[in-house]
Amino acid sequence: MATTDRQATTLALAHALSAAERGLAVIPLSRTKLPALRSPHRDDPTTPLCHGECGHFGHGVYDASTDPARIRELFAAAPWATGYGIACGLPPHHLIGIDLDTKSGTDSSAALRELALRHLFTIPDTVVVLTPSGGRHLWLSGPPDVVVPNSAGRLAPGIDIRGAGGYLVGPGSRTEYGVYSTAPGTAHLAPAACPPALLRLLLPPPRTHHPTPPSTGGHGQGLVQFVLAAHEGQRNTRLFWAACRAYEDGIGPDLVEPFVEAALNTGLNEREARATIASAARMTGHQP
Repeated sequence: MATTDRQATTLALAHALSAAERGLAVIPLSRTKLPALRSPHRDDPTTPLCHGECGHFGHGVYDASTDPARIRELFAAAPWATGYGIACGLPPHHLIGIDLDTKSGTDSSAALRELALRHLFTIPDTVVVLTPSGGRHLWLSGPPDVVVPNSAGRLAPGIDIRGAGGYLVGPGSRTEYGVYSTAPGTAHLAPAACPPALLRLLLPPPRTHHPTPPSTGGHGQGLVQFVLAAHEGQRNTRLFWAACRAYEDGIGPDLVEPFVEAALNTGLNEREARATIASAARMTGHQP
């Protein structure tokens, strides 16, 4: 098994370096599809927001690089890695991932075709990655001045979007679910430009701005910023922690709407956000 893992890590590194040659920034992933390197700040949630300024690895997509030397250092620090993630939203491709899932029991491919007919766009020929569960990842390129957020099921049931702050499992990665591979005939393609009509659907609708109430002071604003800075894999955790601190400090009710808006900006839906905040209220002995 150890030999098999070493071979998987060697292959993952080779695939990651190949992706980097195409301008795709990468990080090592474990068999669970999560970043292989854990945060150096994981035991102290009060640590100021860090995107790697501390000089250590373990900051998720903020570790992503196209530099071969840095990529080798990342994999050397995570010899258990068997896959790699490709950071979305970064130049030169500003990658957008359309994740067509099969586990939800819905026909996500049919849902995308229906959206294309309704909104008059066509998915161009582009890179398609086949997932072990039978799903597909479509790679599209976004404009450099547009930030596409991550979302789950907002476009349609079974369709998740990987945008800025998110990542896609790269082809050649081996996970506990199986191996990711490029669909035949698409490996040589570059990510195609996202159709404008689809791009409009991927952007969240304008929302009414709920400024942080003055009574909450700088601490309340800091908690909202803490939630806004969350990336995939830590959104609920950060929201729950911040909401607990807010209720403990007596400003929880005033921060409910700013927290919800911040959570929506990170890719959570409103139901998830409000449920997490309500759990924090109950955990701290307050009425949601």
